[in-house]
Amino acid sequence: MASEPCAVIWDVDGTLVDTAEMHFAAWVRLAGEMGHPFSRDDFTATFGRRNPEIIRYLFRQGFTDQEVRDIGERKENYYRSEAEKGVRLLPGVRELLDGLHARGVRQAIGSSAPRGNLELILRITDSRKYFEDLVGMEDTQRGKPDPQVFLVAAAKLAVPPRRCVVMEDAVAGVEAAKAGGMKCVAVTFVGHHPEAKLKAAGADRVVKSFTELTPDNVVGLIG
Repeated sequence: MASEPCAVIWDVDGTLVDTAEMHFAAWVRLAGEMGHPFSRDDFTATFGRRNPEIIRYLFRQGFTDQEVRDIGERKENYYRSEAEKGVRLLPGVRELLDGLHARGVRQAIGSSAPRGNLELILRITDSRKYFEDLVGMEDTQRGKPDPQVFLVAAAKLAVPPRRCVVMEDAVAGVEAAKAGGMKCVAVTFVGHHPEAKLKAAGADRVVKSFTELTPDNVVGLIG
């Protein structure tokens, strides 16, 4: 039906903003304190995953759930102290957020990051007003490429998955969107994943930056 609502669900790190180096530095510091090296390969293997999964992957110890939460919070405190110094939306993002909002498209965040990080980024970039809801680490039990984070976001927006477009920059995120029955636009601006891999994962469109997209392009993907 033409009157049926549609939605755009945004990943954050690498999509809305580029905070990868801040995350990398925070993990290096945390791992060093725990007597464990943390390499670029480790970062590539874990970027975009939920903290509980990353911590168990990195340290391979039998931590209790509370210990995992405490370790994760320590890392996020390091990250947030750097982010407070300044983060900007990536090129074309604000114009797209504005245009989608003006057309009545419902928008939400769907991220593996803790909600505290999401609120921080949206506050610093003055973009909270565009999003009807946020879905973060605390709202899910399974990380990407499982579609849970995007399905929860769609449910909160009261929009069926087939009427949703996901904005992503990572292969696991594209896979999650497609597994959830959604369309997906992938952006290569930050450069975590090459265009070929994003297309192979199922991205419906791959762009170098969001300056290449109009709101009509995004809504048009839904059909």
